[in-house]
Formats: sequence, structure tokens, C-alpha cells
Amino acid sequence: MADSLTDTLQWLVDIPSVIGEEAAICTELDRRIEAAGIETVRYGNGLVAGARTGKPLLLLVGHIDTVPDQGQGPARIEGDRLHGLGSTDMKSGVAVMLHLLESDDVRGGPYDVVGVFYDQEEGPVANNQLAPILDDQPWLCDAEFAIVLEPTDMRIELGCNGAMNVVCRFFGKSAHGARPWLGVNAITRAVPLLGVFADHEPIPFEQAGHVFYETMTVSMASGGISRNVVPGQFEFNVNYRFPPTMTISEAESRFREFAQLADELEFVDRAPAAPIPEDNPHLDRLAKLSGAELAPKQAWTDVARLEQYGIPAVNYGPGEVALAHQAEESVPLANLGIVFEHLKAFFAG
Repeated sequence: MADSLTDTLQWLVDIPSVIGEEAAICTELDRRIEAAGIETVRYGNGLVAGARTGKPLLLLVGHIDTVPDQGQGPARIEGDRLHGLGSTDMKSGVAVMLHLLESDDVRGGPYDVVGVFYDQEEGPVANNQLAPILDDQPWLCDAEFAIVLEPTDMRIELGCNGAMNVVCRFFGKSAHGARPWLGVNAITRAVPLLGVFADHEPIPFEQAGHVFYETMTVSMASGGISRNVVPGQFEFNVNYRFPPTMTISEAESRFREFAQLADELEFVDRAPAAPIPEDNPHLDRLAKLSGAELAPKQAWTDVARLEQYGIPAVNYGPGEVALAHQAEESVPLANLGIVFEHLKAFFAG
């Protein structure tokens, strides 16, 4: 292939693709993949690369959007790392996907390897475009296994926590700040429940020998209309992560128990957890070939969505988890080559 993995990653990072603005990078990916003689189907600002030929179907899956810019500037290489927006989450994974799809060893191997590039992952679950692509191309659901190249520090991360955001509201009565006894302060009414979440320690739940942690994080708050007015309304958002041992319904019921003191709860979005794939020969073979550590996925990823469509999936990528969404985002360039070689061997059989 003409470009090195480093060249490809630098090229990808220098194409802006902040969430909601993925058209340009999708077009460039489409051009490159078609130039390699690979069939593509575009769906909005997402892309399916590859086709069925009758061999067992395996998927490479990755999102092409990034979080908003934090002043990173163009991609730059310093020492053994490439810096730039999206470098670790997850354009390093997308670069590996491209090189695998272009590899003669992969294309001539015993599997139909198809890439799914999708947009709007870094935002509300309802806007994520992976599901519409799977709905539009139902043959993808015949896949025996999928690898999502999210950042994992080169570990194979199994399953994932579910996630929901819940707004807890409190109501009071506005009054002049000089005569607060004429009102009811909605903010101070919320203090006991804020204390419940402040005291909540991560709770471990085990599945298939791996431990996932339930967490409840107060992430946003707003209330009051003026510095000299008793606030008549106050609300705060809780980001709730629940383990694969719970369904969405069970997690919602559990949250309601914790938040009984709230006057009103609004469940803004909900994303299911994903169980750990068990007794899957592709996972076993990937683990053996790569020698990668097996670990539970504490965060949410689209392995959960793939699971809903009957596609067993894991996360395995070159990015560094701790640097995702950071202003100083970067990735070790060596990671790209390691993950590429392991996956090339996996797909080449």
C-alpha cells in the first residue's frame, strides 16, 4: 500500500470531522476505498466497505467523528507519538481498518472482511448512525464476529457497561433574596439527594469472571434566575453506568430507588449494556494470536448495539483510553503497527 499507517493517520486527523460534520471525511474515505477496488455503499455520512462473496463474514467497525475541537491544530509527530484531535479516539483505529481492508493478505483470506464506518457516535445515543446502517444493510447482521477499534490500550475489552443520563428536578417558590422565608429554595431542597450521589461508591458486579463497576456521576447542574432571587427550580444530570448483569428496565428501576427524593426524573437517553461473548471461536483465536490482555469494558461502546443485532463483538484498538477526549490527545505510533499485524494474521487465517 502506498501510505504508511503513520501517513494515513496524519491524513485522517487533518480532515476535520467534529460530530455532525462528517461529510468531508466520509467522502475522502469513500474515494480512497473505491480506488483500492473495494465496493462501497454510502449511507448519509457513513460507509460500508466490502461485499459478500460466500465466505464467513467478519466486520471491522469504527466511528469517524470526533468530539469538538479544543485548539489542537494540525496533526504533529513528536518523538514516537502522533498528536491531534481524534488521534486516539478513534482515527488510529480507522487507519488500521483502512490498511486491513486494503491488505492483499486479508482480501485473499478465508473471510469476507467488511468495514463499517459510521458517524455521530460522540453524542446522544439516539443520533448514533450505526443502527440505521445495519437496518439499511441487513446482510451485515449475518456476521459471525465484529471488532470495534475503539481505544483499548491494545487490550481486548469484553462486553460494556450500559449508560443513561437522568435529569433530577426540584421545585420551590421564587422570592426576594432579602425575604427568603417567603419562598422555597429549590437548590437547598436538592442537597440531600446530591449527598446520596456524592456518597455513592463504585459497586462491583461480576460477569464471566470479569468485574464491571456501577457508577453514578453528577455531571451538570443549573438553577436560579438571578443572584438576588430565591431559586424556584433546580436540576442536575446524573450520568449512570450500569453493568451487563442489568437490563435497561432493571437499571431504570434501580436508579429510581436511589433518586426517590427528586420531585421529577427525566430519563434523557438510555443505552443497553453488552454481555461478554462466551464460547466464541473467533474471540478465542483473536486472544491467542494477539496475546492481548482480556478486560471488561467499563465505558459504553457500540458492541452493545451490535449485540442487539445479534452480532457478537469486542473492542480492540490502538488508542489510549486515558487520552480520549483530552486536549492533549495523542497515540503511540507503534500501537498502530502492533494491532494491524495481529488483526492481519487473524483475518488472513
